[in-house]
Amino acid sequence: MNTPAPSHLPARQGLAYGLLGLPLAFVALPLYVLLPHHYASQYGMPLATLGAVLLAARLFDAVTDPLLGRLSDRLFARSARAVLAVGAFSCVVLAFGLAGLFLAPTLPPQALAAWALGFLLITCTAYSQAGIAHQSWGARLGGDELQRSRIVAWREGAALVGVVLASLLPALLGIPVMLAAFAALLLLGWLAWGRAPRPVASAAQAQAPTSLWHPWRQAAFRRLLAVFMLSGIASAIPATLVLFFIQDRLQAPPALEPLFLASYFACAALSIPLWLRAVARWGLARTWLAGMLLAVAVFLWTAGLGAGDSTAFLVVCALSGLALGTDLALPGALLAGVIAAQGDSGRHEGAYFGWWNFAAKLNLALAAGLALPLLAALGYTPGTRDPEGLAMLGWAYALLPCVLKLLAAAGLHFLILRPAPALHRPTLQESPP
Repeated sequence: MNTPAPSHLPARQGLAYGLLGLPLAFVALPLYVLLPHHYASQYGMPLATLGAVLLAARLFDAVTDPLLGRLSDRLFARSARAVLAVGAFSCVVLAFGLAGLFLAPTLPPQALAAWALGFLLITCTAYSQAGIAHQSWGARLGGDELQRSRIVAWREGAALVGVVLASLLPALLGIPVMLAAFAALLLLGWLAWGRAPRPVASAAQAQAPTSLWHPWRQAAFRRLLAVFMLSGIASAIPATLVLFFIQDRLQAPPALEPLFLASYFACAALSIPLWLRAVARWGLARTWLAGMLLAVAVFLWTAGLGAGDSTAFLVVCALSGLALGTDLALPGALLAGVIAAQGDSGRHEGAYFGWWNFAAKLNLALAAGLALPLLAALGYTPGTRDPEGLAMLGWAYALLPCVLKLLAAAGLHFLILRPAPALHRPTLQESPP
């Protein structure tokens, strides 16, 4: 089916494009949230070793993302069918890699670390290829600010449903059921992608991309990427430490863990239509700034929580989930706008999103590779009840991310809003449906 890109994206076509975001996000939560705790608790892998493995894998993953973006542009230059074919191969490899990660055999410590690293490299490479191609496809559909935010919202809304499922299934039904559900959803998402609107071909789109480094020549991209990285590190640190915080600082029953995660991501999904209405009034950048400030105002309170404060933490999860909606739906739409403003639509989307994902992976690598060993050096070990160790955990989980998020908000204001505020005003007066 060769459905052209519409000027307005109906719900059916938006869902067809966005549905692959569900399994891709489904795998993201196990990789970046569940996996560190799984290897520490089930296999007894020391935090320092675990941090080193995650850092190495994510740095490799980050470095390869620009190259995969280049490959994506070349595939788009051939045809949408070529993009879908490589996407299908990536999905098969992705399902295989995730199963190998979570169903590791009993091995000596060094062999287990090598196993985890190998399967992480396989999984992350396949995940990146599918994700970059999918993001580039959405950016190539074009449109004004509000239309771009709608396209990203369909992808990220489906992604949040995937994250909620990934947070519930392991706790309720176990790892094998989670892996089987992921494989089925991946197949469904790829089939839907094949029926999604396709970017309209043009003479520019038929040309091969000219340079891997082209995005870095654009000052608007460099400024946006700097803000995105600061904001991403602020979000990646709590994502890496959340299960340790719940179990050791809050000392909450294990049954509450999926409730905390599900409330956070469910509220993020529910908030996206509200944030789209804010985009129609304020524009993308100002709406993102509002989300950052809300995140700090809410999350700051977690620093004072301790044993028995599960109800208060649930409220924090729900409110900070509302703020998360802006982090998910708006930066990618801003990037699509930068690509269009620079005249690079139809040629360089893969290169831009390759570097964009490089930054996202680098954020996660720094969070896991630095935060975990730093906590170990400061005296925190999983399962501890030592007050000093728990204080360090609270500082790393709550206060440090708030400082980084405030820096990101300042960067958004001074680097993006002040230099060219007119670029970020809404271009349509209508409200999203």
